[in-house]
Amino acid sequence: MPIIDLQKRLGINLDNWLLLQSGDQPYKMPARCHAFEKEWVECSHGIGATRAKKECLVEFEDFYECMHRQKTHARLFAIREQRDKMVKEGTYAPPPCHSGKADQAP
Repeated sequence: MPIIDLQKRLGINLDNWLLLQSGDQPYKMPARCHAFEKEWVECSHGIGATRAKKECLVEFEDFYECMHRQKTHARLFAIREQRDKMVKEGTYAPPPCHSGKADQAP
């Protein structure tokens, strides 16, 4: 522990970027990925960055996916490609409500 805590005296928090979900939230509601971040922090606490990269990889990947949704977007893209391919082949016809036209029924 440093003798003079400059961060506290100046009122800045340089570590805020690391724990985005754990900060004070409006209306005291937990953030979307708070649980995943908590699991990752609990796993990596006290073992060091080198060991944490190997031993806490699953927790970090879950947290990263929750934050960025890359796997979800990739899956949705693949589903849309498959749908478009089936429409082009004529094996699938989208329902009338997905045609982009106004509803015929009142």
